[in-house]
This record gives sequence, C-alpha cells and structure tokens, in this order.
Amino acid sequence: MPVEDRFGAFLPTTEIIDINDPSQLRWVLNNMAIMINNKVTGFYTKTEFINGKQWYPDPTLSSLTPKAPTPRMVYSIVVPFGALPNTATKTVAHGITFPTPNTYQSVQIYASATDPTGVINIPIPYASPVLANNIELFVDGTNVSITTGSDRTAFTKTDVYFEFIKE
Repeated sequence: MPVEDRFGAFLPTTEIIDINDPSQLRWVLNNMAIMINNKVTGFYTKTEFINGKQWYPDPTLSSLTPKAPTPRMVYSIVVPFGALPNTATKTVAHGITFPTPNTYQSVQIYASATDPTGVINIPIPYASPVLANNIELFVDGTNVSITTGSDRTAFTKTDVYFEFIKE
C-alpha cells in the first residue's frame, strides 16, 4: 500500500512551489480537488445523502465481469425518532428507497438518546449488565425500530444514524 493511502486525504504543507509555473499550479489544484473530494462530509441530514466515504469494491467483481470493481459510495441518513418506548418496540419510517433486494448493504447503525430533564444521555444499542435495561436497534426495508426492556420514555430526544451502500 502506498504511503499516501495510509494517511487518507493529506497534502503536505511544507512544499514550496512556483505558482507561476503552470505545471506546478495544475498539480496543486488537482491534488486539492482530490483531497477535498476524499474528505468525509460532516452533514447529518434527514434525507439520503452521499457522505464522501467509499467502501471497498464488491469482491464478486473483477476485470472479467461486465461491471468493473470500483469503490462504492456510502450513503447516510438521520432518522428523528423522538421518545423511546416503555418496554416495547417502536418503529419510525426511514424513507429510504432501497434498490432491488441484494443490492444494498448496511455499513453502520447507531443512535443517541437524551433525557433532557434528568440530563442523561445514552448510546443505542445500549448494553447493560441488567438485562431489562438493554436497548436494541435495527433497520429493515421500511422502518427504524428500537426495542426497550424497561421504561425509557424519559428519553424524549432520539436520533438514529444509518449508513449504507448501494451496490
């Protein structure tokens, strides 16, 4: 692996170039464009969004398949979930239109819940040594679902973050 691939989007800041030399200026501008395009975008939106991350190429593809193996774009979405349920499962529609079956893959799913009165914040999924305090999070083709084993209704502010690729 080339050294530059291990550092992500990184440009050296100590090189001195002659900006009057068109070839050096083109090199700088080209590398700036590459680095900017490789940065992860810090938007957390409620609509499907290509966030700048790239997933490794589909391993079933090769130079012999009709489709070439290229990095796959990562999409993200934030689903406002509201209050957590009381010892139940709550579902909220995520609004994602997935392509045909077997053409997408989950990359990351997590949530954060806030009890604004008690000033308590918890990650979801939540693991506890007390089984009833565990909280499950999952996403299906239509909904985001959270299951609580105890009354978590005090946690009224919950957002779910979901990343996925479309193959």
